[in-house]
Order: sequence, then C-alpha cells, then structure tokens
Amino acid sequence: MHKGNSQRGLKEIGIPILFFVGILIVWEVIIFLLHIPEYLLPRPVQIISEITVNFNSLLGHLGITMLEAVFGYIIANIIGFVVAVIFAHSKMVERGFYPYAIALQTTPIVAMAPLLVLWFGSGLASKIAVTAIICFFPILVNTIKGLKFVDENTIDLFKSYSANKWQIFVKLRLPNSMPYIFSALKISTSLALVGAIVGEFVGASKGIGYLILTSSYHLETAIMFAAIIISAIAGVLFFKVISFIEKKVIFWQKPEEF
Repeated sequence: MHKGNSQRGLKEIGIPILFFVGILIVWEVIIFLLHIPEYLLPRPVQIISEITVNFNSLLGHLGITMLEAVFGYIIANIIGFVVAVIFAHSKMVERGFYPYAIALQTTPIVAMAPLLVLWFGSGLASKIAVTAIICFFPILVNTIKGLKFVDENTIDLFKSYSANKWQIFVKLRLPNSMPYIFSALKISTSLALVGAIVGEFVGASKGIGYLILTSSYHLETAIMFAAIIISAIAGVLFFKVISFIEKKVIFWQKPEEF
C-alpha cells in the first residue's frame, strides 16, 4: 500500500516535470528556428533569469494578489453557500433571485471592474470584490445541486425516525453535497486569481496584474512572462491545498487520478 502511494506520488510530480521540460525544449527550438525577437517571445532562459534576479519583487507582488484572491475566495464561498442553502429550501426565493445570479455571472467581469474600483476605491477592497463576484456562481450552482440531489427514499427514512429539517440537512443533505462543494471550491481557485489580476488591471499600484500591465507598456516581455508563470504556480499550489483539504474532509470518496 505504501509502495503504491509512493509510485502514485512520483507519477504526480514526475510526469508534469517531464512535460514542462519538453515544453521548454520545444519553446527554445521554435525561437531558434523562426528567429523570433525577444520582445515578442523571450527564451525560457531569459524568463528564468528574470525570476531569479527579481524573485523578491515578484514574491511581493504575488503576495498582494494572493491576499486579494484568498479574501475574495473566502467571502464568495461563504455567501454562495448560504444563498444556496436558502435556494434549496425555498423554491419561491430561488425562482425570484436565481435569474439575477445568472445575469451577474454572464456579465463580463472586465466590464464590471471599473465600476467596482469607482465604488470601493483602488485599494484591496475593489480587487476582493471582483474576486468575490467571479467566484460566487460555481459554489452557488454546485451546492444547490448537491443539496437537492438526495434520494427521496432516504429522506423518507430519516422522517420515519422523526428527524427534523435541521437534522436532515446536517446528517444527510450536507454530507451528500460535500463532493459538489469541493468541486466548486477547486474551480474557484483559478477564478480567484483571475479576478484579482483583472481588478489590478483596472487600477492598482502593486500586484501581479499591475506588474503585467506596466511591463507590457515598456515591452519587458520577459518580466511579463515571469509574472504570469509565478502566478500560475501559485494557482496550482492553491488548487493542491484545496484538494488536500478535500481528501481529509471527504475521506470516504475515492481520490481522483491525475
């Protein structure tokens, strides 16, 4: 058993590393063969050099972006869960407000970001608001589905033992919805970073979005790629953290194979 887990762990780490090395080699070959200028597509060596030289600066900008992303993520998922519970227990409220939730999701966040900056200012609050809006819908939809997707015979069995609505919710509906909730939580890890960076595009003096924007103005493409790569790595780690928590909370579920 221990050997199997070790082999699975090696595969999870080794295969992505091999693919990454392959991508870098192809990247270098394409630049060499097509003579692509640095300002259009820098070499991987140049990007790695930028990450090494400006690591502290990149880490500082990433810290701001992650702070915005995590706070917005937490706020969105708490509110989304509460609203989903209300919707699952009241069809009238769901019919009345669900269309507005859909409208909020379908409105481009890029279009809303300037308005949120106007309302909340150019500090952390507006970026947290952008992140919360973009992370809200997945938790809402998945939680509603999880809470409703319960076998009626099981509900009848609970009622036959005089279980009230709260007991049915805590001991049946909530455990049943956990896989759906964690699916939404994992989806939202990437959305949270996207929301924070989009908010920084509109108005910020620090953060990964600000760094990408300013480096694009000065055609510092290597720095731009460095910022994108370090934010992508942070997104993967964020996803892994939620996946780890999922395995601990939903211990009865078979782990996903990657």
